[in-house]
Amino acid sequence: MEELTSRQKQARLLRRTRRVHRWSGITLFVFFFIIGVTSVLLGWKKNVDYIMPPTARGTSTELAEWLPTDRLLTLAQSALTDSLGPAYDPTIDRIDYRPDKGSLKFLFKDHYGEVQLDGATGRVLSIGIRRADFIEHIHDGSIINDPFKIIYSTLMGLATILFTVSGFWLWYGPKRMRNS
Repeated sequence: MEELTSRQKQARLLRRTRRVHRWSGITLFVFFFIIGVTSVLLGWKKNVDYIMPPTARGTSTELAEWLPTDRLLTLAQSALTDSLGPAYDPTIDRIDYRPDKGSLKFLFKDHYGEVQLDGATGRVLSIGIRRADFIEHIHDGSIINDPFKIIYSTLMGLATILFTVSGFWLWYGPKRMRNS
């Protein structure tokens, strides 16, 4: 059996790397496409009102002048059902305080609805749909379920590392062969 030269070993490694790079890309194409599209949309979420409602301004940035949170929560839940109907569950997921804007965003558990209130008066500033949250759930895989999200995130992270390393080698390897 003849011994391979250094140049032949490099050529064989390049062919294997190209094959892994190509088949990984073909296999994961749809996922990379989804991540790319959702990344662009999430990057624009603060600039496109359709993706995420803009943060409204309240009347006071002084927290001492704000209504109690339980009162504001009741107002937000009423505004949600009055505006969007009983199909929208008023169970709260989280409250996003924006003291510098004088407002609060109430986000709900089983849908992407949002109610923004003036912290001092309780007046409804905005009722909208947070499409950015939906897009984020597609982006990170949590739209399916949490175990899928972990597997998906790990696979796509490792794939990104693989493509970075193999892509670099596919660029650098031929240069190295020419110089040897």
